[in-house]
Amino acid sequence: VQLLESGGGLAQAGGSLRLSCAASIFSDSFTNYVMGWFRQALGKAREFVAAISWTGGSRDYSDSVRGRFTIYRDNTENTVDLQMNSLKPEDTAIYHCAAQRAGWDNPQANYDYWGRGIQVTVSS
Repeated sequence: VQLLESGGGLAQAGGSLRLSCAASIFSDSFTNYVMGWFRQALGKAREFVAAISWTGGSRDYSDSVRGRFTIYRDNTENTVDLQMNSLKPEDTAIYHCAAQRAGWDNPQANYDYWGRGIQVTVSS
């Protein structure tokens, strides 16, 4: 599984950005994977942001982004997007796409595959 993020950059506080993650999966199906987004700010530990189940029927969000961010997936294109609205300076971080087959029991953990990440910077 290879994951490649795109769409990051600079935004002003209150603005929006949309991240996209393209998955290349060999000898398996994209629909077998729970997909997630994580972020890591400078000097801080990586934290969970959002996850989406195999068909998109279930979503999970961290408290810090719930109501502002929305995760989507397109199983025909093998992509997962993160729409980020009402951005805050504290959303500044490197955002990573991730994939796991462990299931939906704990969508915030057990990820096996990671993208290299993409920078999001929110100015005040």
